[in-house]
Amino acid sequence: MKREVIRVEPLSTCLERWKAPTSAVTRSGNTIYVSGFPPFDPDTGEVVEAPIERQTELVLEQMKLCLETAGSSLENVLKCNVYCTSVDKFAAVNAVYARYFPKDPPARPDFRLRSCLAGTFRHRDRLCCCRLAFRLP
Repeated sequence: MKREVIRVEPLSTCLERWKAPTSAVTRSGNTIYVSGFPPFDPDTGEVVEAPIERQTELVLEQMKLCLETAGSSLENVLKCNVYCTSVDKFAAVNAVYARYFPKDPPARPDFRLRSCLAGTFRHRDRLCCCRLAFRLP
């Protein structure tokens, strides 16, 4: 199957600005792959300095935008990887995540990392999500 790259604005432009060698979304057949993103401010393209709850909302809204641009939705997510720099913040992340996936949530491993995007995360708690395997209806 042929691979298709799907631009998602403003995220594709943010990735280019950060010189990230990745596409926001790719599709092959009826499977969509969404790149992981830090909590970008949609207006400035900068990584947001905010409480972990706001960061989680931004990341999940970015994922939702990517899926909708590709013709899918959150209801079709098969797996969502969550990366956070602080295990202590997973309860707050989970509370926001549950609002986006209130019923039959996708499979999800959680990872604690020292940083989520080289050079952007210093000493504050951060969240970034990497999403994989979204099926089109």
